[in-house]
Amino acid sequence: MSTDAVALIQTLGQQARASARQIAWAPSGVKSDALRDMARRIREAKHAIQSANALDIEAGRKKGLSEAMLDRLTLTDARIEAMAVGVEQIAALPDPVGEMGEVRRRPNGLMIGKMRVPVGVIGMIYESRPNVTADAAALCLKSGNAVILRGGSEAIRSNRAIHALLVEGLRAFDLPEEAIQLVPITDRLAVGALLKADRYVDIIIPRGGKSLVARVSEESTIPVIKHLDGICHTYIDRYANRAMALEVAVNAKVQRPGTCNATETILVHEALSEWLLELTDVLIQTGVEIRGCDKAVALDPRLKVADRKDWDTEHLGLIVNLKVVGDLDEALDHIEAHSSRHTEAIITDHHGRAMRFLREVDSASVMVNASTRFADGFEYGLGAEIGISTDKLHARGPVGAFELTTLKWVVFGEGQVRG
Repeated sequence: MSTDAVALIQTLGQQARASARQIAWAPSGVKSDALRDMARRIREAKHAIQSANALDIEAGRKKGLSEAMLDRLTLTDARIEAMAVGVEQIAALPDPVGEMGEVRRRPNGLMIGKMRVPVGVIGMIYESRPNVTADAAALCLKSGNAVILRGGSEAIRSNRAIHALLVEGLRAFDLPEEAIQLVPITDRLAVGALLKADRYVDIIIPRGGKSLVARVSEESTIPVIKHLDGICHTYIDRYANRAMALEVAVNAKVQRPGTCNATETILVHEALSEWLLELTDVLIQTGVEIRGCDKAVALDPRLKVADRKDWDTEHLGLIVNLKVVGDLDEALDHIEAHSSRHTEAIITDHHGRAMRFLREVDSASVMVNASTRFADGFEYGLGAEIGISTDKLHARGPVGAFELTTLKWVVFGEGQVRG
């Protein structure tokens, strides 16, 4: 590994660790004011950001980046405004730091409870979308954490432009500039060095493609908050409102198919076999390729036959799997076998079946009569998200400011000693 990359990450880590002590207990009002100032700067520097972004896009075209990748990279007027709004919404959230709960008095008079505190230093490794620079930095600042940002090489100029504005916001309110740091080089060796910087970094959060997340999971000596796949399911129950089922299922697949919360498999109760043709008609008309089980293909010969690997594939495009199931148990069994534990939904008017689905489906987000596309930090009222976790320890689902804190025990006494 390059000694230059290691030395750089060590310096950034030392600075982040020192700033974490200062930022952890910064006054809530100061943090919020700094965030609102950052949002203002992002709006005012829109043209400068887009000039840097244009250079990234030009370089990306020369490298042969896909149109989908270029789209994720592009900062339109609307996306820059959304970035600023997201930062403002984070500023308006309640500050989780210092919150105390579960306080109880012991027989010996001790008062024992828990206090919510920052994690410390967050290492954020991400690809493509430059707005993640602002989202991640804002959430870390709100939760009292320092952050080291390592964006993709394809967005380095855009990330630098946004990062400079965030640092100006810190400086304007006398907050430590090193609380938000951007790895300034594109050398991939810097990622490896960051993943081994366990002396300085408390948590690593990867956000990007499966290969990136897999690499981070395999190489990191630091705890990782992550999800690998978004193999999400929508089950349409025999007691579903059919008009609702049609609208929700199509939205869950079509509204933005390249995202991790888009539905990849639709399960339909066999009692709705005749109605299933309405669903397939609309999906096909919207350009969706449907890969069905034998029963589904028998009902609609326009469908392609799904092979075994389709049920375990995150298509990330206008492809959906369709399976006819005999009952709720078969739907639950299929989800248990093939879900990536991200998001699943049931469409039904039957309260008991809905509640059973909520209890038994073991995913980070489980929904009743709603599109899986709502599994998102912004939609959950978090302002934004630093990522989504399908892990079960510490954070699960969209990761916002609250999930970037942890707990410590606090004890209040009056001179008690242990006998």
